[in-house]
Amino acid sequence: MQHVELINLGKRIKSLRKRKKMTLSMLCYRNGLEPSTVSRIEAGIVEAKYLTLIKIAKAFNMEICELLDFTDTKTF
Repeated sequence: MQHVELINLGKRIKSLRKRKKMTLSMLCYRNGLEPSTVSRIEAGIVEAKYLTLIKIAKAFNMEICELLDFTDTKTF
């Protein structure tokens, strides 16, 4: 069973990626992650490690606290 927190984080990452007009491949190229890993994170299937979240945030040119800020409902 998927946790709602994982699903929400995945939706936020995917929404940010699309808002910045980035493909999954572009995001992965920027942070050195495997596309399958990021895809599973976006789908809410796996928990992202802290260092992975830092890499994703840096690819978006933001701090991890901004990535985890769920008050911006426009990203869902």
